[in-house]
Amino acid sequence: MLIRSGLRAAIPAALLAACLAGCTADTGGDLGGDVPSVDPSAAIASEAAAQKAPRMPTPPPTPTLIIQDDPNAPELVRDAFAGLQATYQDGCTPKGANCAYFLGRVNDELSRVDRAMKADKKGPGHFEEPIAWMGTLRAALGGDASTPNLEKHRTELIGTRDRVNTWMQGHPDDYR
Repeated sequence: MLIRSGLRAAIPAALLAACLAGCTADTGGDLGGDVPSVDPSAAIASEAAAQKAPRMPTPPPTPTLIIQDDPNAPELVRDAFAGLQATYQDGCTPKGANCAYFLGRVNDELSRVDRAMKADKKGPGHFEEPIAWMGTLRAALGGDASTPNLEKHRTELIGTRDRVNTWMQGHPDDYR
């Protein structure tokens, strides 16, 4: 392998030397006073020495993504809020086929936002209003996340989602 890599490096140097030798032959051997003549064997030896010289290792690329180091770290408010906003893509009519999924998802996303706000470095006091609204909803649900109970509290569930969304829109530093 070393011989092959040495040959790969020596071939361009030999071609360059041959080209320069050909140029010298066409001009009668004199390249002019300003241009030194090149000894082809010296060029090949120089290239071979360069191939053997130690090289600095290439540093790994710097990652551009921000990745949480601790998989057990609490979720960021911005990530939880993005999940809550995604519920605006879904919907249902009362007693519709998709309602069980939709209402369950809104409830889950509000729970994620609640946990993220309580764990945020700004402290739960910064998110006092939305945390209170979600607490009122939790009390109304009474810990029952069944579809019939979520349908019973549909207005409160969607109303809380909308209030939290409006509050967050007024606080862009918390989700950007």
